[in-house]
Amino acid sequence: MSIPHRTSNEPTEPTTAAEPAPHPASPGMASQPSMTRRVPRTRTSAAWIAICAIALAVVALIIFMMQNTGNVEVTFLWMHGTLPLALALLIASVGATMLALIVGTARITQLRRLFARRAVKPDGRDVSSSTS
Repeated sequence: MSIPHRTSNEPTEPTTAAEPAPHPASPGMASQPSMTRRVPRTRTSAAWIAICAIALAVVALIIFMMQNTGNVEVTFLWMHGTLPLALALLIASVGATMLALIVGTARITQLRRLFARRAVKPDGRDVSSSTS
């Protein structure tokens, strides 16, 4: 036995022959606000979510730094020294981030040059196929 599924146009209670079902385009239906509408996403809402995520990350970073205050000996090339473990890890993560940014920027620049060479002129001709 199958159970029929209701759609949003069907009434929730069964109607009798004396009561016709309301038409979705009737004036009474149009005045009621729809409960299923979503609020559109905006740049401001995205910025707010980003600020909240950054604030949580900063709180986690502060807790991490407070818990890892012990000194460690660090040797890099010809430099030797001691500094707190949290600071050493923070410096290493910033260095890795900078390296990733440099490589990512180089790749984005490479792709932009490639797409600029393959750009189509307004008259429909391909720039890369022209010999002049």
